[in-house]
Amino acid sequence: MSQARRLGYRLAAAGACGMLGLAAGCGSSGDSAAHDQHVLLLSIDGMHQSDLAGYVAAHQDSALAKLVARGAQYTGAQVLAPADSFPGTIAMITGGSPRTTGVYYDDTWARDLLPAGTKDCATAKKGAQVPLTEEIDKNTDELDGGQGLTGLPDGIAAMTGDPSSVLDPAKLPVDPATCKPISPSDYLKVNTVFSVVHDAGQRTAWSDKHPAYQIMNGKGGRSIDDLFTPEIDSKSPKGDAWTKDPDQIRRYDTYKADAIVNEINGKDHSGVQQAGVPAVFGMNFQAVSVTQKLPASKGYSADGKPGALLSASLDFVDQQIGRFVTALDRAGLAGSTTIVLTAKHGQSPIDPNALTRVDDKPIIDAVNKEWAATHPETPKLIAHSIDDAAILWWLADRSPEATAFAKRKLLEASGTGTDINGNPKPFTASGVDTGQVYAGADAVKYFGADADDTRVPDLFAGTNGTVYTAGKSKIAEHGGTSTDDRHVPLVVVGSGISKHDVPDQVSLTQVAPTILARLGLDPRKLDAVKSEHTATLPS
Repeated sequence: MSQARRLGYRLAAAGACGMLGLAAGCGSSGDSAAHDQHVLLLSIDGMHQSDLAGYVAAHQDSALAKLVARGAQYTGAQVLAPADSFPGTIAMITGGSPRTTGVYYDDTWARDLLPAGTKDCATAKKGAQVPLTEEIDKNTDELDGGQGLTGLPDGIAAMTGDPSSVLDPAKLPVDPATCKPISPSDYLKVNTVFSVVHDAGQRTAWSDKHPAYQIMNGKGGRSIDDLFTPEIDSKSPKGDAWTKDPDQIRRYDTYKADAIVNEINGKDHSGVQQAGVPAVFGMNFQAVSVTQKLPASKGYSADGKPGALLSASLDFVDQQIGRFVTALDRAGLAGSTTIVLTAKHGQSPIDPNALTRVDDKPIIDAVNKEWAATHPETPKLIAHSIDDAAILWWLADRSPEATAFAKRKLLEASGTGTDINGNPKPFTASGVDTGQVYAGADAVKYFGADADDTRVPDLFAGTNGTVYTAGKSKIAEHGGTSTDDRHVPLVVVGSGISKHDVPDQVSLTQVAPTILARLGLDPRKLDAVKSEHTATLPS
């Protein structure tokens, strides 16, 4: 990786403040800015900046258009790579990149932890999978994650506001120091905006797609007073996962949107208990992301316009945002609430002709088999892999020989994938961008991590249009390095902000200190902001 490219990555992660220090507006308290009493953070997962621009142009009376007409639009907003749900979410609420937060993806490997279920911690070998997914629910088939509610799905509003109780300790990695399971929140190395706001004596709330989002509490315990997490990968009323049907995923998102309206009205997410309006709250929408992936939706046309099903999902999200704005107006909160609208990741590829679906299993099997032939002491070189729209490998042998071998074999692999219609399509170099393959020390440098980082991948490879899947169930995915994955919308509306566009490249890490500044709190209370000198958003 060139020095200029590494510098560009780090500046995107830290704003300009990594070079300039803690000047005013660079992770400072933001006292010169206007303050609000509440911040509503919304992530439209999968949405691109081009989607927002196109939608606003075509729907000038929409809720999205009205927000853009009122606030600052950051047209150069970028998600850090890998552009996945967990690093994206964690960036927005901590101000940090994976090297600081310790969260590189939603399913990773930690070299310093022990496998789930370990009882004899004195003799167990370190190295454990860390799944921050539905895998750690008590019951992955149930919308409540195994809480035991009746009358689901429409009774899901009764789900606990503390999903820690829905996580199965037997499925969590084990901390060798205590020989006890480690929760997602304690796996996170830093605090969050919820931690700071909660410590300031103010109420916090959030709605998300897995109980594993308990991680958003941050290290040190519960800081989200009301965390509503219906399991997205559970079975919908149609029998399949909610993510298999555009209508069902919109129904799923409506449960979380209802929670936001209840919270605006001063209730808890269920609408039953009087609780007070949170100082910081919000949710993510899944409808756009899910529809982008489904083959039946056809995604986008060759000129980048969303198809009918995707357009319907965009309309749905716009309608829900309209509900929030109306609820804020009726509650008398419109003049004291900052709305931050963004997407924690995009989706790739937009161009259907760029899609190449590749089955990564034969590649992984071949690497392991060839390595084991000369290194029988390590029969499985790739200890853990997660391949969506990029490749992340953690190796059992981290020597320069092993990392160089893994990179070489990845670049040598070729075969036949499929296109958007399921027709055969050749690929070379494992479907990766050959200029974006980093292994060993180069992978550490790419992420700006320390050499002794126990979580950084040993190999990371970006792609342009490749989706790693053994079947034909999806036509898009996120988690990579492409512009489609990373260039997302970012709009901030609130007191003292007039309509204007900011074309500068900014990072989603800058959302976290900006949230605190909008609330009149000190962004430097965030661990990651102090570590990376993350700037508040400019202008």
